[in-house]
Amino acid sequence: MAHPYSVREIARQAGVSDATVDRVLHNRPGVRQSTAGQVRQAIRDMEAQRLQLELTGRRFMIDVVADAPVRFTTSVKDALESVLPLLRPAVFRARFHLHEQWKAEECAAELDRIGKRGSHGVILKAPDVPVVRAALSRLAEGGIPVVTLVTDLPASSRVAYVGIDNRSAGATAAYLIHKWLGMSPGSVAITVSNDFFRGEEEREMGFRSAMRSVDPGRAVLYLPASDGLDQTTLRLMGEALDAHPDVSAVYSIGGGNAGIIQAFEAAGRKPHVFIGHDLAPDNTALLRSGTMSALLHHDLKQDIQRCCRIIMHAHGALPEADAGHASQIEVITPFNIPHGI
Repeated sequence: MAHPYSVREIARQAGVSDATVDRVLHNRPGVRQSTAGQVRQAIRDMEAQRLQLELTGRRFMIDVVADAPVRFTTSVKDALESVLPLLRPAVFRARFHLHEQWKAEECAAELDRIGKRGSHGVILKAPDVPVVRAALSRLAEGGIPVVTLVTDLPASSRVAYVGIDNRSAGATAAYLIHKWLGMSPGSVAITVSNDFFRGEEEREMGFRSAMRSVDPGRAVLYLPASDGLDQTTLRLMGEALDAHPDVSAVYSIGGGNAGIIQAFEAAGRKPHVFIGHDLAPDNTALLRSGTMSALLHHDLKQDIQRCCRIIMHAHGALPEADAGHASQIEVITPFNIPHGI
């Protein structure tokens, strides 16, 4: 792979030794395939961030750690790489640690590796469990600030949370479903990817609270552990439709929306109302087709920029942290999809 970067630069980006990089670049034996892939990915990431490398200014190396489906982590990576030039004169470079169906212990181990290697900050999407909170404490002791993204760990040592007010989002979904269903009969299904993601838990709590207020007689079914993946969600929703043929609306908290639609199609019907989150490409396609009723969206690029500014503030590079308020929630229908998406 042709590149203009030094072995030392690549090693820092990949989080491995100079000797390992040298072996990979010269196709020498003694390097695991996964590690070689890590080095090659580091070069690709550096190429994507090459404009930053040409700038002069205070330099920050940050780590993005996320337990989420590929569609979300891809959006996060794209958002970060697009906002890096907006952070000038500071120069940001990023390493990515993105996984689907990640065990909490593996996530904590990755955070510990980051702590040993060193970093100016971590942007984190992870479950709110003791082993992860403990890892965040160790990072804080090492002077590495952590900003949680989309889902929070409020009892941890993180310095800030960036994202929407998840309770408000859930309540908004309940209001929309109530208004669109009106007096029509039927229950509502809620799908959740992981019970330990606090953001998803808060969305569910907000939804249930609002439904008790605006539509107390309507039954709500809870479908957990979808992992946000289409195949898992297809199975869970299919089982729910078999057991509860009156399901007429869906609030998809954790994703896997193509799987939800496939389950309804297999049952020979469509949901009357279908609310989801985020303008990922697969969701946008469902929205354009009218299959989904609405998406609750927030500007991920703006959120990522705020994360970086909070990290800069933690190191004394900015006078204000740009934190303390929730991101704006937008209700996107097939008729107001933002241009360029």
